[in-house]
Amino acid sequence: MKVAIVKYNAGNISSVMHALDRLGVECVLTDSHEDLCSADKVIFPGVGEAATTMRYLQEHRLDETIKGLKQPVLGICLGLQLMCRHSDEGDVNCLGIFDAPVVRFHSKNQTDKVPHMGWNTINPDGNSLFKGLSNRDFVYFVHSYYVPPCDWTIATTEYIVPFSSALRKGNFMATQFHPEKSGPTGVRILQNFIAI
Repeated sequence: MKVAIVKYNAGNISSVMHALDRLGVECVLTDSHEDLCSADKVIFPGVGEAATTMRYLQEHRLDETIKGLKQPVLGICLGLQLMCRHSDEGDVNCLGIFDAPVVRFHSKNQTDKVPHMGWNTINPDGNSLFKGLSNRDFVYFVHSYYVPPCDWTIATTEYIVPFSSALRKGNFMATQFHPEKSGPTGVRILQNFIAI
């Protein structure tokens, strides 16, 4: 099995590669249309700013490549947000795989810190991505923007407001949290994705 990781101007990609390596999964970091389309699975991770990143994807025609993928695809953090219709971060149109907006957290009181950073639970809906997990399992988040619950939400989390901690539409899946930084729970999610 070959897993391709989308190479673009985003941070934190090496931690995903290390997580897959620990699982014994062969992966390649690439921005090649041919490599991405021929891979068994594709992971679209990242930490960064939406408008700058979308510009990079468009300039390198990775936007059309990602939208056209037919195999299982997993977006992580910024990857999830860029798979949506529009992001308030930089007021930018994104890939539009999920017809959902990405909006900024707004603190309601002094205890609400933005970004949402640290461990929190997810409430999964039984999707195969979360096989073997429950709403007592913790995962690791770092984000200032979120997707409100929508038709493609497969897990939710509460922080200031309820938000989508995972989305799925056909072969496209995405998590707002970082499975590669989420200990045994994250390992299970990556294993579940590889098994899809």
